[in-house]
Amino acid sequence: MSSNALHVPVMLQRCLDMLAPALARPGAVVVDCTLGLGGHSEALLRTFPEARLIALDRDPAALKLSGERLAPYGDRATLVHAVYDELPEVLARLGVPRVQGILFDLGVSSMQLDEAERGFAYAQDAPLDMRMDQTTGISAAEVLNTYPPGDLVRILRTYGEEKFARKIVDAVVRERAKEPFRNSARLVELIREALPQAAKRTGGNPAKRTFQALRIEVNGELAVLERAIPAAVAALAVGGRIAVLSYHSLEDRLVKHVLAAGAETTAPPGLPVVPERYQPRLKLLTRGAELPTEEEIAENRRAAPARLRGAERIREEVAP
Repeated sequence: MSSNALHVPVMLQRCLDMLAPALARPGAVVVDCTLGLGGHSEALLRTFPEARLIALDRDPAALKLSGERLAPYGDRATLVHAVYDELPEVLARLGVPRVQGILFDLGVSSMQLDEAERGFAYAQDAPLDMRMDQTTGISAAEVLNTYPPGDLVRILRTYGEEKFARKIVDAVVRERAKEPFRNSARLVELIREALPQAAKRTGGNPAKRTFQALRIEVNGELAVLERAIPAAVAALAVGGRIAVLSYHSLEDRLVKHVLAAGAETTAPPGLPVVPERYQPRLKLLTRGAELPTEEEIAENRRAAPARLRGAERIREEVAP
């Protein structure tokens, strides 16, 4: 199956419009921090013919497919095997001090969801892996089989916002003592049995929140994002823009906090004139988070939970 058939980029036109004022100038550099199957990257290269693209992904399989897709753009596209919190090191290595545009699409790529052996999807039986880079780190099965019960409850509550975390973990601990978890179907079945009847009737697949929580833990997603968004803001040139698509409230809250903090004055209250070093560094480009249109959701159900926030760099850091 071709990468094009696998991937419909979320809120594509809105992302392009948001970044356009920064990327229309010759020599602009744009970073796609979450390359995936290259849908956003290809559109950036096509829409801004003067721009150079640097694209990051931790998944070697995604880099291979995207490399084929972006090959027609030659040396305008530089693909790098890296996690997005490594952006400062990547830019330093490439000799790029500042960039004009940065895009994050924090969703799990269609390829990872659709390929059963990756173990991301709760709708089909597969090995419980969930690593975005299968060359490193521990799998979801290892988390389930080895973490203390208290840690599992914390992960499900914090990362999955799962109200019945304790019930699910009690069942997991009971079952793993009999036989370690290896495949997703057994976990899905266990969750169905552990949840009260009423909870199974609402909110889609009852395993969804647990699978999200395990995926975030396995890939360290929130810790990575916590480092990545401030690093990305710091990499923007004045006039540069950042656009971030997130898919659950934990990510969105984190992005909102970093961008909002950059758009506020840091001056002590009561100063008659605010010195330059206390002035806001960012201007917000969205009021709250923008949502996909109903038409887009009808065409691409994976767009439904998306939230888009953006900001423009309006001032350099000034040393105190």
